Amino acid sequence: MYTITSNVLSKVTPGTIRARATMESAKPNLDGYQNILMMRHGDRIDKIDPLWLDTATRPWDPPLVQDGMVRAFQTGQRIRSQIHFPIHRVFVSPFIRCVQTASEVIAALSAVDFDPNATSSKDVVSIDKSKFKVSIEFGLSEMLNSIAISPEIAPKDGKFDFMISDLEAMFPDGMVDRSVDPVYKEMPQWEETVEGCTDRFLNVIKTLADKYPSENLLLVTHGEGVRTTFATFKGVDVYDVEYCACAELRRQVLSKDGSTLPGGEFEVITSLSQSGIKYHSLITTDQTSV
Repeated sequence: MYTITSNVLSKVTPGTIRARATMESAKPNLDGYQNILMMRHGDRIDKIDPLWLDTATRPWDPPLVQDGMVRAFQTGQRIRSQIHFPIHRVFVSPFIRCVQTASEVIAALSAVDFDPNATSSKDVVSIDKSKFKVSIEFGLSEMLNSIAISPEIAPKDGKFDFMISDLEAMFPDGMVDRSVDPVYKEMPQWEETVEGCTDRFLNVIKTLADKYPSENLLLVTHGEGVRTTFATFKGVDVYDVEYCACAELRRQVLSKDGSTLPGGEFEVITSLSQSGIKYHSLITTDQTSV
């Protein structure tokens, strides 16, 4: 079983900023590739302050601590300055830590002026609301079993209820796309198997990618989602997924009669530095991190 730890991001400096014309564009893919970023949420409060659980009304749904908000925002800055493609759509797990993470990343990606000294969304003066669309996706939820969530804090009836309208209100006005038909229209069943969870994450990726082949996607999820994605498409055994780690995928897409169609299989690429995923080969015992 892998562990999940917290990494320390280096501060983005002016020297690391490389202007990307494509990053400032909301146009569909024109280079023949579709890209997907599968990202883990930031630092959660119950791992920093265990006493939080004693008074929490939703102990299974911890929010981020301030450091987690900063890490998420700075990860958004790294994505903006380092990747070679624009993000067109963002899909988010309904757990509050993922929604908060996505909100900070979105602020960094859509800020009208890039400020390398900014540390959170509070430092963003103005955003471009036309950058991309955001949707809640139940299929990106935490693994719902006692491996990921202690039975002592899980809902006694096994129902993980979310007020979706409240979660959507955390994003800028006009960015939420309520017309999107979610892949999973309800939460997974409590005590799902690890294999079932793996199938769920891979199904979400494939379904969303095939539905929007001309668009690049950011999926904000949990450690298991990033682990599953990276391990499957890289063909390795992942043993550590840090906060805000990203699994970066790419595949070729086809153009026919003016339309973009799903193409080849996804491959893992590593243009993002310090992605925070540690793994070893299934053949050798060599340990590697990206």
